[in-house]
Amino acid sequence: MTHIENITLKAFKYRLYPTKAQESALDTTLILCQRLYNGMLEERRGAYKKAGKSLTAYDQMKSLPEVKAALPEYAGVNAQVLQDVAKRLDKSFKGFFRRIKAGQKAGYPRFRGRDRYDSFTYPQPSQNSVIGDGKHVYLPKIGNVRIRLHRPCAGKLKTLAVKREGREWYVVLTCEVPRAEPLPATGSEVGIDVGTTWFYTTSDGEFCENHRFFQRSSRKLRVAQRSLARKPNKRSNRRKKAKERVAKLCRKTARSRLQLHHEEAKKLITNHDLICHEDLNVKGMAQGNLSKQIHDVGWGQFFQILSSKAAEAGRRVIAVDPRFTSQRCRICGHTEKGNRASQANFRCLSCGHSENADVNAAKNILAQGLRFVAQRTSQEDACHEKPQPAGLG
Repeated sequence: MTHIENITLKAFKYRLYPTKAQESALDTTLILCQRLYNGMLEERRGAYKKAGKSLTAYDQMKSLPEVKAALPEYAGVNAQVLQDVAKRLDKSFKGFFRRIKAGQKAGYPRFRGRDRYDSFTYPQPSQNSVIGDGKHVYLPKIGNVRIRLHRPCAGKLKTLAVKREGREWYVVLTCEVPRAEPLPATGSEVGIDVGTTWFYTTSDGEFCENHRFFQRSSRKLRVAQRSLARKPNKRSNRRKKAKERVAKLCRKTARSRLQLHHEEAKKLITNHDLICHEDLNVKGMAQGNLSKQIHDVGWGQFFQILSSKAAEAGRRVIAVDPRFTSQRCRICGHTEKGNRASQANFRCLSCGHSENADVNAAKNILAQGLRFVAQRTSQEDACHEKPQPAGLG
């Protein structure tokens, strides 16, 4: 049991540079997997409608030799890749039934178009898949494809997934690695107040800039989207190129935002033992007037990355109830809407305390998190915790 607890999975994503022949083979593999996925989905639906029978992944994997006999092109696809298609579909159905049981919006598995099926997986790759020279990765039935190892890959290789993003190809290596040692204690705790003016503000008075990546790219994106809208023929090459330009701009924005989130999360985890932030309903907030700004700043992704890095580093991240943190005076505890004189200024109407509104909120968030820590009888290392909602006090 101790050995299992000391092992974790880590994914390494690298860019591939296939030749034209290899790119054609990758495209063909994706198309065949997409057709197989849709065929298996139709088989499951038909079996249930006609005979009331629910097929399993194992049932469908047993029929793969018959598929290869009837359709010779499938002989050019690795057998385990085809088996993984059945497992992927089975996972979709299990998620569907789980959501029904939980009373959530179910979302029945859908047929996938070519644009919506963009990856395939080798579930049991060779440990020597990355060639010794570090410049190629071996993909069965495709060959040695050039790879850019921008960071070292370590651990026991568990799965190898090939993914297409636009016209670019990537490989994701999921490896079993020893769990990292916790970072040394710093004795520092911090509360962070996120927003749209500043990305976040700490209880120490540090302000992190909101780079507004989507807003910066909005002009180019608007031009590209208008160009796409002027090409109604969905089968034309000009429309495909225009669509790719839009997708490329969106990918660049998302990657820039992701990089910022990783950098800021790493900085917070390195410098503090305890990080407290608001437990925001980001999805609900994104349906209001500030939806575009909230989607641009990406709080949900940032909190998820922060929690993941904390678990790896042995730090603690606590999500506290956000209510009244921006209206409560951190000195006397007086809570009133009028305390927030403006977006940037806080002035308590009871004791007269004056401070930057975001810093005051961050200090309230930290105090609430520390109260929660003090009340807990059993301490859990490096977990993302949610205390019970606090009152006005």
